[in-house]
Amino acid sequence: MRVLLTGHQGYLGTVMAPVLAEAGHDVVGLDAGLFADCVLGPPPADPPGAGGEADLRDVTAAHVAGFDAVIHLAALSNDPLGALAPELTYDINHRASVRLARLAREAGVRRFLYASTCSVYGAAGGGELVAEDAPLRPVTPYAESKVRVEDDLHALADGDFSPVYMRNATAFGYSPRLRADIVLNNLVGHALLSGEVLVLSDGTPWRPLVHAADIARAFAAALTAPREAVHDRAFNIGSEINNVTVAEIAEEVAAAVPGSRVVITGETGADPRSYRVDFSRFRAAVPGFECAWTVKQGALELADAYREHGLTREDFEHRFTRLAVLRAASEAGAVDETLRRRR
Repeated sequence: MRVLLTGHQGYLGTVMAPVLAEAGHDVVGLDAGLFADCVLGPPPADPPGAGGEADLRDVTAAHVAGFDAVIHLAALSNDPLGALAPELTYDINHRASVRLARLAREAGVRRFLYASTCSVYGAAGGGELVAEDAPLRPVTPYAESKVRVEDDLHALADGDFSPVYMRNATAFGYSPRLRADIVLNNLVGHALLSGEVLVLSDGTPWRPLVHAADIARAFAAALTAPREAVHDRAFNIGSEINNVTVAEIAEEVAAAVPGSRVVITGETGADPRSYRVDFSRFRAAVPGFECAWTVKQGALELADAYREHGLTREDFEHRFTRLAVLRAASEAGAVDETLRRRR
């Protein structure tokens, strides 16, 4: 298939592009380039013939012409960013995403894989496993924007255009374009650089986690799954074994970084985002798919990668943290007040 991959220079896109290429797809990337330099280790090889830099809000019909499928990852990609600029979050994550989907449908794109999030379940609590038909209780602008896109894509679905809503668990693991502002990646970095596995919440919230490589494999599987199995359906992406509390994540990190110790300050209180997730629907829709990575394996992988590539505190706190990258770009005049890159 000829596939347009938005956000190909991001944390997940950099892992996903080679997985799609290895499966035989012709991958073309589209990215604003805001995080292209967030590289730890050897520079990644971006897709050949990549579509170059383009802000999601400025996409035209020409960008989506001639594709069989769109995989849409590009977004302002976490809760702190959404809280900083909620209107921009809705503009980019919601309105621009729906506009991209409309253009894709008009251009004859048949499958549209949308990177949603398990954060849509928000304050679901840690009791029963949450399945895709559970009430959606987003508690942040980021998660709310994802709910809105799912609703609008559902309205676009028809006999020729199949949107699929991939509700990823919280990602972890090494990517050549690193993020240090997601929980496991962050805790491993703190442990290596300070000797402390620093948890600011009380450690009790449940989190479903999934490795970036397993997300990539899931998208590749959904791309070629029979239409009737995935058309206009939501899927939680992850594994029940990786439903863990933040305190349990911290203990795995301490085990992966000898000499470090867990420090739970509780200074931010109890996080309202707490949920355990049922991932069985995707396994039923795509027989044979299983996540390969556990939290323990991911902590060990990250610790090895951080050591091998010489992670520094400066990089950890600034270059690999999305909010810090955008603030630095704004202060340097590299982006305007709407976060568009200045040419």
